[in-house]
Amino acid sequence: MAAAVSDLNMTRRRSFCVLSRRTSVSELVLRLVVVCVLVKQSFSDEPDFSEEFMKREYSLVKPYRGLGFSSSSQWDLMGTAMVMPDYVRLTPDQQSRQGAVWSRIPFVLRDWELKVHFKVHGQGKKNFNGDGLAVWLTKERMQNGPVFGNMNQFTGLGVFVDTYPNSEKNHDRTFPYISVMLGNGTLSYDHDRDGRSTELGGCTAMARNSIHDTFLLLRYFRNRLTLMVDVDGKQEWRECADITGLRLPTGYYFGASSATGDLSDNHDIVSIKVYQLTVEQTPEEEEEEEVLTIPRVDNMRQFAVEVEDEGMSGVQIFFTLLFSVLGLFVLVVVGLVVYGRWKENKRKRFY
Repeated sequence: MAAAVSDLNMTRRRSFCVLSRRTSVSELVLRLVVVCVLVKQSFSDEPDFSEEFMKREYSLVKPYRGLGFSSSSQWDLMGTAMVMPDYVRLTPDQQSRQGAVWSRIPFVLRDWELKVHFKVHGQGKKNFNGDGLAVWLTKERMQNGPVFGNMNQFTGLGVFVDTYPNSEKNHDRTFPYISVMLGNGTLSYDHDRDGRSTELGGCTAMARNSIHDTFLLLRYFRNRLTLMVDVDGKQEWRECADITGLRLPTGYYFGASSATGDLSDNHDIVSIKVYQLTVEQTPEEEEEEEVLTIPRVDNMRQFAVEVEDEGMSGVQIFFTLLFSVLGLFVLVVVGLVVYGRWKENKRKRFY
């Protein structure tokens, strides 16, 4: 009897061991499947490009040795721009100033990333400062003009750090405001409406008189432009605009410019760093690659903004009515005087 019980216990132990082995194997397989899924998801979340070393020939960094008027310089100064030990000041906190810095080397990278460390500061209070600065990648270079110190109707990309609201109807946004525009050589930037009609995207960024370092980042790959900002001292990028279907030719020039009018600020560039992005392209993408001569955006209508015509303010209406009444009164007085003289002359004829 004891032997039978012992055999039964041994059989149960063997069955339990076999069952435990089967359970452990199934758990192991399940864990491997879960790990594979998580790894796949993590890889899918990663961007499909890799960042390479900084391209110094397109970058502007301290101690700014490649900046000046010599033949070996890679960047040109323009207007009021001057080199300081820790930054390049485009415009000082003075009225009616324009300054710019432009790269001399045509930009030929297809996929890239641009990081700009800038600073806008001054003595003026909020809404009593101006006007802002711009970062460019354009066909033209070294041209003065009304668009933050650069020419209007430019060809290429403009990113505007606008610190002063010109339009009275900008109640839906807070300034400073950073926006993106793509010019084709015929589009004009409308300062009176803060570029609303040609804006592709933008966001509010409290970058003026900030106690933190202020940065903007442009990333362009696979015809997609992403604008991000870091102005809050959190050392993390916040998305500002994401534009798909944007097509840029190569051979353009990087630049930064600024302008002041009746209001002013200091506009400084601390650094401009350009990185090449390595993007693996499929054979289909390589075949579809086209040679561009004019930049464009696919389905431009999706970015169209309806801008209402600004009506007259209450003060303008008051003065318009006042001058109308005064003009009518003057006409009546002149008419009465003329009529009186005519009547007097008519009486004299009878004598």
